[in-house]
Amino acid sequence: MNRPSAERRSFLTGMNTRLATLAAWAAGGAAFGQEKSPTRWEPARHEKDDWLEKPSVKHRLVFDTTNAEGFGEALAFAGNYLRVNQSDYGLQDSDLSVVIVARHRATAFAFNDAMWAKYGPAISGQIEYQDPKTKQPPTINVYNATDRGGATPNRGTTVDSLLKRGVQLAVCSTATRGLAGTIAKYGADTNAVFTELTSNLLSNSRMVPAGIVAVSRAQERGYTLVKA
Repeated sequence: MNRPSAERRSFLTGMNTRLATLAAWAAGGAAFGQEKSPTRWEPARHEKDDWLEKPSVKHRLVFDTTNAEGFGEALAFAGNYLRVNQSDYGLQDSDLSVVIVARHRATAFAFNDAMWAKYGPAISGQIEYQDPKTKQPPTINVYNATDRGGATPNRGTTVDSLLKRGVQLAVCSTATRGLAGTIAKYGADTNAVFTELTSNLLSNSRMVPAGIVAVSRAQERGYTLVKA
């Protein structure tokens, strides 16, 4: 009479032990798996980069330019980008966020004609560039000129025409200060020239601490990168 009950108790005790062992193993395995799965990295956000945010747009594109030719190509590509998105996708300029980063030897093309007229020779020497039409140091921003034809890689797309459509210029402050230092060798004060340059940016332009940082931050905020 007692033997079946004893055997049943033994069976249940053994089963409970096995279930407890299995549960412990599963818990340990889950913890082990969690340790092996690293947390997904997310870039830090900084308030000074919030100008890149345009929640209402549908697409984001950033151009990285470092010399005169690249800057001109970025203008041509940006013009094509706006045109095709409008003609083939039915999108408006307000649906797109396009940024052209002007850094290194492309920086000076974010300044207006007044700065080129005043400092053309110094700028030309610094960025190793001459006006393709005159073969002399530029006295105007050639990428805002409409009479250069095929002499420049922007194919007639001027900076102002893009800026009026919402394209933004991000201008390297580090390169601008270097340019101001070069100009200062001609008998000016570096800080004064820097202030003058930054006060004579083309419309819809902004100074950024460094162009390379702006390129990085834009990508971290979902912009597609094109190197021109």
